[in-house]
Amino acid sequence: MPARKSSPTTGSFCCKCICWTVGLLVLLLGIVGATAGILYLVFKPEIPNYSVDSLTISDLRLNFDMTLYAKFDVKITANNPNKKIGIYYEKGGRLSVWYTKTKLCQGSIPKFYQGHQNITKLDVSLTGQTQYGSTLMRTLQEQQQTGRIPLDLKIDAPVSIKLGRLKLRKLRILGNCLLVVNSLSTNNLISIKASNCRFRLKL
Repeated sequence: MPARKSSPTTGSFCCKCICWTVGLLVLLLGIVGATAGILYLVFKPEIPNYSVDSLTISDLRLNFDMTLYAKFDVKITANNPNKKIGIYYEKGGRLSVWYTKTKLCQGSIPKFYQGHQNITKLDVSLTGQTQYGSTLMRTLQEQQQTGRIPLDLKIDAPVSIKLGRLKLRKLRILGNCLLVVNSLSTNNLISIKASNCRFRLKL
């Protein structure tokens, strides 16, 4: 039995459907791109920046199970430089202090709203326990003899952006501040000899 051949009319109709679909997608992408471009020009978004004002060590000791317990108090400044953009800091933000590749302690960034061109001071308490504490404590004590102890303060903050009255989807502000401090003595204000902070947005 001979095979059926599609009629020219059917083939032409399918071709037109594909062309219309592709054309519609290109149009939608163009509209989205144009809208994003207009929003960028109008609001001129900038990434918030942070600085470490002070660092105090309330506790740093070996436990009976040879884990290292650490409690740090960190004061940071969050700066929103945007003229027309507000920032909602959502639940789940974390601040942590690392020595080389070992996390010493971690704390929660409070949930709050930061208006445009606003500077907010934050006090964050961080605690943590680390395995192999005796080895780590010995390394920290040896490093302290040099008067220059490198620490890495990491920020992971889920935020929502406010454009006018519009609240957009959640983003994450990720960053770290490479610090050099003079001491790890408890209950003393630590001198921050050097600080280099970098931040980025993650969709």
